[in-house]
Amino acid sequence: MLQLLLTDPVAWGSVLGILIMVIMSAYYIYMFVHNSADDNK
Repeated sequence: MLQLLLTDPVAWGSVLGILIMVIMSAYYIYMFVHNSADDNK
């Protein structure tokens, strides 16, 4: 299973897409929390 994942470009595309979505989501959540904290001061 792991060997197939490491050698399959389609699997790498899926993993990369999911990773990008997670990073973008975390960034937007961080920005939202950061801006909300600044507005409350």
